[in-house]
Formats: sequence, structure tokens, C-alpha cells
Amino acid sequence: MNKSILFIVLLISAFANAQKPIFTTAKVKAATVYFNAAEISQTASTTLPAGTSEIVIKNVASNLNESSVQIGAPANVTVLSVQFTNNYISEFEPDFKSPLIKRVSDSIVIVQKEIQKVNNAINSETKTIQLLDKNQQISGANTGLNVAELMKMVEYYKSKQVEIANNINTLTDKQKKLQETLQKLNNKLEVDTSKEEKMSSGKLIVQVMNTVTGPVPLEISYLTHSASWAPFYDLRTESVNAPINMMYKAQVVQNTGIDWKKIKLSLSSGYPNQNNQAPILSSWFLANQASTNQVAATGYGNSTRNQLQASIHKAKATGDMSAAPIMAESSISDYTTVAENQLNISFDIDIPYDILSNGKIHSVSLKEIKLPATYKYYAAPRVENEAFLLAEIADYSKYNLLRGEANIIFEGMYVGKTFIEPNQTSDTLNLSMGRDKKVSIKREKVADKSGTKFLSARKEQTFTYDITVRNNKKENVELLLKDQYPLTTNKEIEVELLQSDGAKVNSETGILTWQLLLKANETKKFRISYRVKYPKDQVLNL
Repeated sequence: MNKSILFIVLLISAFANAQKPIFTTAKVKAATVYFNAAEISQTASTTLPAGTSEIVIKNVASNLNESSVQIGAPANVTVLSVQFTNNYISEFEPDFKSPLIKRVSDSIVIVQKEIQKVNNAINSETKTIQLLDKNQQISGANTGLNVAELMKMVEYYKSKQVEIANNINTLTDKQKKLQETLQKLNNKLEVDTSKEEKMSSGKLIVQVMNTVTGPVPLEISYLTHSASWAPFYDLRTESVNAPINMMYKAQVVQNTGIDWKKIKLSLSSGYPNQNNQAPILSSWFLANQASTNQVAATGYGNSTRNQLQASIHKAKATGDMSAAPIMAESSISDYTTVAENQLNISFDIDIPYDILSNGKIHSVSLKEIKLPATYKYYAAPRVENEAFLLAEIADYSKYNLLRGEANIIFEGMYVGKTFIEPNQTSDTLNLSMGRDKKVSIKREKVADKSGTKFLSARKEQTFTYDITVRNNKKENVELLLKDQYPLTTNKEIEVELLQSDGAKVNSETGILTWQLLLKANETKKFRISYRVKYPKDQVLNL
């Protein structure tokens, strides 16, 4: 019977020890950030007994895809199940093993024992007073005492009660101070655990079976949508005769609940968790449908990635101005490996990075490129009386550019932002390098050559404009100048182009184009004129 009882006790004890969770803290080792998510790799280690154990892994992302969690363990460890939680009840139990918190908890135990001793002493003194009071009543009822004995008894009770009352006051003061000390220790313990908890609210509960007692390293990886990145560029050029110095950058944002310290950072242009089912074509039947007017609008402000704010890259680009793309020596390019895969582009950065979980933009420099460019100016004065500098980049696909915003620094001055759109079908990439105030454009209506006539039931209007362009720069510039006249599909409206001054006319679009070479300080003037006839009871947007 004794052996059976001993066996049951040992079995219960072993079961209790096996069920007690084992805590460990994961450390971020690497992160691959996608446009809309991040794959985080972490490491952790703990010591496991033989048998089944529950491991609670702290310091994981507070919002992760549970189905993407992968746990790597040695061959002697079998992972039975993995669960994710943000509210683990016993999350502070292992914290008392740390030296700092253990000293606090040990002090709490000592103070609690002292408080108990003081409470016992106060209780004893209070009982003594109660006993003296009863004895005093009994002695007072005894009439056999003479006056001297009665006075002696009164003095005794008086001095004894004063002594006990003073002892109680002293003990009460001590009790109060001990309670204050206990409260401070408890507050300190709460602050310490709250600081530990601030690292992450996410935890992984892993059930494992181990065949050998000993230390166990763990490899953890998972996907979280609380991180993203967007491409960004700095475009810098000193003149229209120099190549573009491009700084290829990334704006990384993460709000995973854990800080990334000294990690291996990789960036990918892919989108994880997309629909990976290949599409299947079905029969396509034509049917009548009401025609709708579709208006195509171009703009980049609606893109989510374009909302990311970036500071201007202040470091001046260096290197020779050769025609071929050459990386600057000892630049960030030496630490970035670019891999063009079948479905995406990835950047592996060898420099360890710190990216805090604060939701703020972290600017990461990827590489420097010199882009050979051909420059020309463009102006459409009917819309805006300013010239825009365009840079044409040939064979741009070899630079692995991605869609994103760019800062423009032209001739040492920040002139604004542009947008790089490499997803196009042309062989040449056009980059808008901003406005150039040194190329003047003016479009003015010629009053004496414009007017309105009324012919019976019809109205005739003539419009004449002079376009003046001037090159105020010290070098020659090429200018693509465009204007337009209106078109109509209404048979009651007639449009006639009267003068185009040598422009190339596209009668289908109504666009007039001049290819100009302006010498330094040269001015040229062009005149366009057109006539519109229409019923006088109509109002046109002329």
C-alpha cells in the first residue's frame, strides 16, 4: 500500500511539473518586408524536460497570421500544436526568476512577515488591556481592600495601561511604515512587469514532446500584415548635360509590437497571401450594353504608398559622369544585393538595421545608380505657362526600378516631386524633372485678330493666340511645344484652323506640335488661329 501511495504521489508530481508552462523570449533575427506584409524570423532557446511540455514564447508580433507560423526544433523535439494569443493569463510567472524582480519579491516576503509580527504584537497588547480591565472590575467589587491597597492597585493599572497604550502606538506607527514599504515594493513590481510586457502583447503557446532532457534552440517564422515598405528615389542632376544621380531608397514602416534591433533586412516587391489559383478562361459572349463616357485621370496622390512622407537625401552624389551606369565607390550599393526573380525583385541588405515598432517611416538606402539621360523641355502653354524638363532613360529595365515617388534636386536646388512609373510598354522611360523658370513661355490672345460675328441664325468666333518662348539659359535647349484647337462631332458646329505657323498638325486630336532648338538667349514667336461657327442659341465651352 505504501509503495502504491508513493507511486501515485510521484505520478501526480511529475504530471504537475509537466503541465507547468515554460517561458522563453524570442529575439528578432531577420525580416523580409513586402509591400503589404512582412515575414519575421526569430530565435529562442529554453531547457526542456523529457516528456510533454508547454512553451510560452513571448515577444512575437501582436498581429500575426497564425496559419503561417513555423516552428523549427531539433530532431529530438516534436511540435504537437501551436497557438497564438494576446492574453495569456500567467504571462508574468517566469518574470520572478529574473534577479531584479526576485529581489523585489523576496523583499515583499520579508516585509509581509514583519507586518505579521507587528500585527501579532498589537493583538497581544490589546488582549492585555482587555484582561486588565476585567481584573480591575473584579478588584473593584472586592470590598475587603483598604485604602492603601486600593491606591496601590490603581497606580499599577494606570501605569500598566499607559505603557501598553504607548506600545500599541509605537507598533501602529511601525505597522503603517511597513504597509507603505510594502505598497512601494508592489508598485515597483507592477512597473517592472509592465515594462516587460511593453515588449509585445503577442505570445505563441507551443505544445512539444521531448525525448531528451536538455537545452533546446527554436527557430520561429511567421507572416504579419503590420509592416510594409514603398520605393522612393532621390534624383539629382547638375545640368542638362550630366547623367542623373539616383539614390534608390525604401520607406519601411512597422507596427508589429516588437522592435527590430540589429536585424538582417530584406525587401521584396511581392505580395504574399495573394490568390495563387491560376485563372481559367470561360466562354465570352457579347451582349448590348449602354455606352458610358469614361474619363481617364492620371494622378499619383491616390496611391497608398504615395502617402508616405520622406525627407530629402542631403548627401551629394559623387562619381564620374561617364555614359555607362557606374556605382559610386564605397557606396551603399556595396552592401545591397539585388535579385530579380521571376515574380518579384528583392533587395538583401548586409548592414544590420534597427527599425522600431512605432508606425513611423524609416528611410533605408538601397543603392546608388548613375542614369545616362537625354534631356528635353516640354511646354503646353494652353494649360500652363511654364516649361518642364523631361529626362529620357533608355533601356531602363536593367535598373530594376519600381513604381514610386521621387525627390528632384536640379542644379543644387530642391524643385519638388515626380513619379516614376516603370510599368509601361515603351522602350524609353520619361522622368519629369520639374519646372525650369529659365525657359520662359507666354501665351496671349491677339485682340485685333479675334472677334465675334453674327450671321443670320449662326454665330462666328475667331480666336488668335501668340505663343512666345525664350531661352534665358547659357546653353542651347530642345523644346517640345504643344498647343491645340477644338474639335467637334456635331454637324451644326464648324471648326477651321486658320494659322499654325509651321506646327505639325494632328487633325484627329487637334494638337499642334513644334520641335524647337532654342539657342542661348534666343526668343521665338508662333501664332495659331482658328474659327468656330455654330448656331447662336448654343453656348460652347470656348
